[in-house]
Amino acid sequence: MTRYLVGRFLGLAAVLFVTSLVVFGSVHLAPGDPVSFLLHGRPATPEAVAALRAEHHLDDPLATQYLKWLGGVLSGDFGRSAQYHQDVSALIGSRLTGTALLVGYAAVLVAVLGVTAGVLAALRPGLLDRMVLIGTGVATATPSFVTAIALVSLFSVQLGWFPGPGGGTAEGLPDRIHQLTLPAVALALSFAGLLARVTRSAMLDELGRDHVEVARARGVAGPAVVRRHVLRNALGPVVTVGGTMLAGLLISTSIVETAFDVPGLGSLLVQSVTSKDFAVVQAITLLSVAAFVLVNLVVDLLAPLIDPRLSLGEGSS
Repeated sequence: MTRYLVGRFLGLAAVLFVTSLVVFGSVHLAPGDPVSFLLHGRPATPEAVAALRAEHHLDDPLATQYLKWLGGVLSGDFGRSAQYHQDVSALIGSRLTGTALLVGYAAVLVAVLGVTAGVLAALRPGLLDRMVLIGTGVATATPSFVTAIALVSLFSVQLGWFPGPGGGTAEGLPDRIHQLTLPAVALALSFAGLLARVTRSAMLDELGRDHVEVARARGVAGPAVVRRHVLRNALGPVVTVGGTMLAGLLISTSIVETAFDVPGLGSLLVQSVTSKDFAVVQAITLLSVAAFVLVNLVVDLLAPLIDPRLSLGEGSS
């Protein structure tokens, strides 16, 4: 187990190292001089250009630039935003709460809707099962921006139940949750559809096992059989896939936040890419990859605790 944990953490470090190389190199691989991106086309005197190159160490060897940038990242210094004229760390910190609330809200919806639909489909073959399969198929195949447009049209424009994009400043947590309901639903639906199908498949697999038939033959009540012998054993693959989806939610926020004008990291990433604010793009990209890898590591470590039949290291890829 110790060897496995060491291997996993070394793999995590290797992934983050390679990601840091790619993220750092993106500025230098892009066509044009990095100074032109920092200036955003504004005219500048030769002295100002020289000062800018010195500030960002652009005249240093590439390896030296990378080590200085990496040292700053490890200490929490991601540089300064050329668009917002403030430290990237402070800028990300001001947007982190909105994204965290949105992802947390969407994750709850994915878990509740996905697991509930999957369990009902497995336990009620026939019409309900077919309805769930059709509904989850549509949800999985529908892009989140299409879902966002449909939700705004129905619940904001026609019914007026929820605020539309940029629907004012929220006062307090309940108002914030109400404001984030439509973005969270738009973000969660496709993931919930996929989780429902995984849950249904895992439940059907467990329902056909011998120990379930033995429990029924011994007269154990149906709900107890489902709770103790079916659902509990089916949670392993459900949690594994659900953890991967949580990481996917972090990556998918950019579309939904932009569609609903949510001031989060996703919308900040889109704005920064558009304005070629590379310091912000580098920071958010690196943090997103780190979060993705860490979530998968945690899921892999938790999988054997949820399902003892899984040995450590087989919970997720």
